[in-house]
Amino acid sequence: MLIVMKNDATEGQVQAVIREIQKMGYRGVPMPGAIRTAVCIIGNKGPVDATQLLSLEGVREAIPVTKPYKLVSRETHPESSVISVGDVKIGGGEPVIIAGPCAVESEEQALTIATLVKEHGARVFRGGAFKPRTSPYSFQGLGEKGLKILQKVRRETGLLIATEAIDSESLSLVAGYADIVQIGARNMQNYSLLRLAGQLNKPVLLKRGLAATIDEWLMAAEYIMSEGNTRVILCERGIRTFSDNTRNTLDLSAIPSIREASHLPIIVDPSHAAGRRDYVIPLSRGAIAVGADGLLIEVHHDPAHALSDGMQSLYPQQFAELMDEIGRLKQFL
Repeated sequence: MLIVMKNDATEGQVQAVIREIQKMGYRGVPMPGAIRTAVCIIGNKGPVDATQLLSLEGVREAIPVTKPYKLVSRETHPESSVISVGDVKIGGGEPVIIAGPCAVESEEQALTIATLVKEHGARVFRGGAFKPRTSPYSFQGLGEKGLKILQKVRRETGLLIATEAIDSESLSLVAGYADIVQIGARNMQNYSLLRLAGQLNKPVLLKRGLAATIDEWLMAAEYIMSEGNTRVILCERGIRTFSDNTRNTLDLSAIPSIREASHLPIIVDPSHAAGRRDYVIPLSRGAIAVGADGLLIEVHHDPAHALSDGMQSLYPQQFAELMDEIGRLKQFL
């Protein structure tokens, strides 16, 4: 249920509503809006009797929420959320490009690629220090050494850093270095990790699971937000289907579906969806055309010798072409 406050409700009145909700055995989460504040009731397993709440000063109305995800739902937060990270805003405007290698391999490699992607308009540098791989014999990342390299990339280029935490042990370590903490597809339903990510004071980029429905994905985001972290960015990266012409099947319909169901920003990872670099640019065009708030692109200056996902990494000149096409597409849209 959503308790909607009057336009002129005071902070004291909002807190009085939250205290009353706590007396009822639930949690009240304030959700400030452009015009008024609402308080979302969470923790209830059935209908809530709002009679007492409606009698409190400053309360305008009580609205039942039909979706199981409450904090994530557009019902409780009609305005689209904009996630601010440094001077970068994700959602509600200019598409943000996050680019870099699949994995941090060396300081030279990371700085070379970071310089290239920044030159062509990327705002955030991506690179894995911890890599959850299908095979235990594949390159697993450099760990904290990789995080220190990412720290140097931020210091020397000014780019923000997005990198993945793969378990509860690495989460606090990653959060100490990253500007955006990524939760990968394999961990989308790692609920203990999601709860811990919800306690961070950092934006969380949540990738869609390998075969997750939209509702399952949004419920995963709800886990994060229920712990107090409202800065969640969704990332569509393709799902597993019967088709084998690409690594995964990019679900572009997820973008308008998310727009309808949730206020959270959504970006697209065409690199992991395609699994091959020649599809990345056309899929990126499609993602921007249907309203994605940004792209997560893999770029490598020497993909033939990349330690991870070289086949889907764009060459620098291809990334420059992509950024040029995005610029022209934005003008057209």
